[in-house]
Formats: sequence, structure tokens, C-alpha cells
Amino acid sequence: MSLSSGSHLNWISALKARTAECVGQVVEIRGWVRTRRDSKGGFSFLEINDGSCLGNLQVVAPSTLENYSDAILTLSVGSSVVVSGELKASPGEGQATELLAASVRVTGHADPEKYPLQKKRHTFEKLREWAHLRPRTNSFGAVTRVRNRLSYSTHQFFQEEGFFYIHTPIITASDCEGAGQMFRVTTLPLDKLPMRDGKVDTSQDFFGKSTYLTVSGQLEGEVYATAMGKIYTFGPTFRAENSNTARHLSEFWMIEPEMAFFELEDNMNLAELYLKRMIGDCLRDCTEDMAFFDKMIQPGVLDTLHSVLDKPFVHMTYTEAVDVLLKSGKKFEYPIQWGVDLQAEHERYITEQFVKGPVILYDYPASIKSFYMRINDDQKTVRAMDVLVPGIGEIIGGSQREERLDVLVERMKASGLREEDYWWYLDLRRFGTVPHSGFGLGLERMIQYVTGMANIRDVIPFPRTPGNAEF
Repeated sequence: MSLSSGSHLNWISALKARTAECVGQVVEIRGWVRTRRDSKGGFSFLEINDGSCLGNLQVVAPSTLENYSDAILTLSVGSSVVVSGELKASPGEGQATELLAASVRVTGHADPEKYPLQKKRHTFEKLREWAHLRPRTNSFGAVTRVRNRLSYSTHQFFQEEGFFYIHTPIITASDCEGAGQMFRVTTLPLDKLPMRDGKVDTSQDFFGKSTYLTVSGQLEGEVYATAMGKIYTFGPTFRAENSNTARHLSEFWMIEPEMAFFELEDNMNLAELYLKRMIGDCLRDCTEDMAFFDKMIQPGVLDTLHSVLDKPFVHMTYTEAVDVLLKSGKKFEYPIQWGVDLQAEHERYITEQFVKGPVILYDYPASIKSFYMRINDDQKTVRAMDVLVPGIGEIIGGSQREERLDVLVERMKASGLREEDYWWYLDLRRFGTVPHSGFGLGLERMIQYVTGMANIRDVIPFPRTPGNAEF
């Protein structure tokens, strides 16, 4: 990164990282005023943040500047400025350098009577009402930088492992999960729907059939995995569940790798490597932000993340986990028995109290899993897996896919799915079928885990939830 005079690429994060090298250089910074203090000595102190890091850069603006009285003394929180000057060693505590301003150009004022982000602390709930301004706060700036790093780590990891990045459709006619909780996409006039035989005539719709926003890119991902070996998708997915909790969104981002010739053990090993890569990158490259989360949001989050890096993941069957829960003597809100889906309280007990570390559960009952998961020889369980971590429970879900045509057809019939709707998916088993596996990780759930943020609405820029589609 150049630190030449006048370069507007001199982000504050770069200046802070290269303190000794930068002292004495003339630079230009651009950002927003966090605070202004006026001294009786004839100068003002401006705290400037440009979003590149958590910390601010202190600017010393002397009264000799020609616009000192009419511009600098009117600056308020939220105003935007361009400052040029020389970096000096700072005599103040808590900062190594400060910028002695040679010029301060105000590009935009923020009326202090109307600008909502003043120095007092606002609740995260209140800040959701100002989603267009909340990235300027410490918490949401830090969340955004961590989100960026985890996204970048995702691409780095899979590219280095020889995966191809595939873009799968957002609009689909297939229900991957078989649950039916999908958003319909239509151009039909809702006040005058075309009818035929007592039903809406979807043949007149834009695509000539019923279509929906996708809940997963998996099925289309399998198409490319069975041609190119290893692929991953990374894009938005949508679920129309009326679930208004701190753990659910209606629109969220999913990472879904699919691998030909991978069996369940390969799948589990890849998931562990991927999780550890993301956590390691974040701890290394977001040290300031992570220290903030550990101090201000969830004390102990750094220790938790380091423990995930340091420990091998324990592998345990669903049946073994149920046995542990039944013998625990603990009274759960949701009673446990073989065949029920595990709840967060069950998953957290396994990880936090029994194993005291990350766990991969596998071989779940077929009755609670999707049609595409490979049936085991016992005819009761499928080659499904969930990666569980302390503090949150499930963070990755995946499976070995059913590659046997006849078995897959029977599973689809049992799930009430029509073969003609999935003819192309069945063709993958007719022509050169192979064992293959994959998993899905919700980016927002991962960000929650890494940052300790309690509500998933606070780790996505503009949350979409039941009854809320603002901004």
C-alpha cells in the first residue's frame, strides 16, 4: 500500500499497522468524525474513523487553518472530512501517532439535533431501526469486518483445495428440503388470478410453472460436482418459515460444497478443516475486532474459539448421543428419545458438558432427514452429519448423498415428491453415478459464533424476518 503524499488509499488501519514507518510522512485520510474536543490552546482534537478498523485516528487541527472558525468548530459527530497533514508521534496515552492537519475539508455536515448516533450507547434493537447508519458504530463496523474476513476465507479455502465456484439459481422449481416452506415467485396479478379446474393456472405465469426462491443450491451443485469433482456455492437462500427468533432469518447466505467420490468420513474431515481455517484466519487478521468482542460482547469468546482450533472434533453417532442424553439425569425442555430431532439444548449439553468441545454427530434416523441422504444398511438411519460447537450447537449440516437410483426413487415417493419434477436429478444416478457428499454452513450462524453476537439480525447488513423487510 502506497503511503505517498495525497494518497486517499491511506486507510487508518494501514497507518496504525505501520506506525514507525509512517511517522513524518504527509498523508491524506478520509472518514467520519466520532468526537471533537476544543482546546483553550488554540486547536481542536478530532477523532476520525474511516471504517477500516476499530480504532480512530486523532487529528490535531490548529486554529491557524483558514476554515477553523467557520468549518472545524462547527463539526459534529457523523460529519465527513478529508484531512491532509503530517503524521507525528503522539504524546497522549493510548495512541502511537496523530495527524497534524495542514488542511481539513468538510464534505458533509451531520445536524447534531437530527443525527441519531450520538455518544450515548444504543441498544442493538434500537440500532436495527437505523440499519443504514449502524455500520458506523463500533459493534457493527467490527461485525462487518469479521463477515468480510470469513467470506474471504471461504473462497481462499475452497480454491486452495481445488474446488470450483459455481453460481446456482436463486429461482427454482425444486424444493430441496421437501418442506414446502418456500417463497413463491410470480408475475400473475394477485387481484385477478387466472384459474383452471378450480386451481390457479400456473401455466400462464412467467416461467410457465410454479417457481420459488431457493432454500438451497445443493441439488444444482450436485450436477456440477458429478461432472467436475469438487464445487462450492456461496449465495443467498430463502425460507418462508414464520420463525421470529434470535437464530432465524428469512434471507441468509449459505456456503455449500459438493464433492464427487467423497463418502461421509471425507465429508466430516473437510468440514472440520474448513471451520478451523475460518476461525484461524479471523483470529489472526481481525485481532482488534476480536478483542473488542471478547471484552464488550461475549467475554470468553476468544478462549472458546482457540479451544476449537486446538482440539480434534469428536465423532459420535446419533444413537450414542441419545444414550448420553438419556443417562445425563438432566431434565430437558424437549424430552429426548430415539427418533426425535435434537434441539439446541441437547446439542449444547453434548458439546459443553459431555465432550467439552466440538462434536460431529452422524447416522441420524431416516425419518427426520431429507430424501437425498444415503440410507444405511440398517434401513433406519441415513449418512447424515451435523457439526456441533460449544455455545451455539449445530453450525454445519451435511450428508453423503444417495447415489443408488432405485433407493432414491423410493425415498422420494415416501416424501411425496414426484419423479417427473426431479427427472434431471435422477439422471445423475442413471448416467455415471458416484458416491458423493456435501454440507451447508450458514454464514450468519458462523458470524454469530465467532463474534458472540446474540441475535442473528445483527450479523447481516439488512435483516429480513417475518413482518420486516425494511431498507
